[in-house]
Amino acid sequence: MLKKRIIISLTFNDGVLFRTKKFKPDYRYTKNFVDLWNADEIILIDVSDGSNKQSQNFLKVVNFFIENCHLPITVGGGIDSLKKAKKVFELGVEKIIVNSSSYTNPQLTSLLASTYGSSSIVHSIDCKKSKDNKLYDIYINNGKTKVDQKSLEYLKKILSFNVGEILINNIDNDGSLLGYDLELINFFANHINIPLIVQGGAGNWEHFYEVLKLNNISGACTQNIYHFTEKSLISLKMFLKEKKINIRLDDTGL
Repeated sequence: MLKKRIIISLTFNDGVLFRTKKFKPDYRYTKNFVDLWNADEIILIDVSDGSNKQSQNFLKVVNFFIENCHLPITVGGGIDSLKKAKKVFELGVEKIIVNSSSYTNPQLTSLLASTYGSSSIVHSIDCKKSKDNKLYDIYINNGKTKVDQKSLEYLKKILSFNVGEILINNIDNDGSLLGYDLELINFFANHINIPLIVQGGAGNWEHFYEVLKLNNISGACTQNIYHFTEKSLISLKMFLKEKKINIRLDDTGL
């Protein structure tokens, strides 16, 4: 059985690390507080507006993490061409995240998967509860634009691109620390047969357990409580181990 993953997700506005709330930069941090050793993966997302995405400032951040930690690194935000994807992969990242480009240029996502392999392409899905409070709507462009397709119809389209993983996020939960949206996760989970990662709302260890105990969830991201001390990340993993979650521990077994 594959081990469940704890993933640190960090958001950058023009190369500056910010906490986000409902997808808006909310509080500035320093990357020196990031535990680079005890997570299983790191996701770096550029949340800058428009043409500022994938700027040299952000790419310097990516290079910093490549040079200073030995974890698999995934990069997303504004990768809307084969040229930009190539530039990021050449830095040494393991995976990239695509999102809005699948709506504006669906052929690109299939091309990326065939060029770099499905396992190197993660597709994020950003959602909000619909106005009737029954279903979920999908948004692109940093959560600003609603997709004019039903959520499961759009999901089916995304899966046809042969991506390797799906990352699901509830925009309204982002930064809340109130827990993952289990309703959202269950809404999509039964329709996804590839690794599923969840993000948005983790505020305590129990929140991680609530999602990682589900068979079809392969990883849980923490964004706004990423600034763990080394001890507390180990504490999270020990908590999950005691709950019988198959989690990776360090070489000491702590």
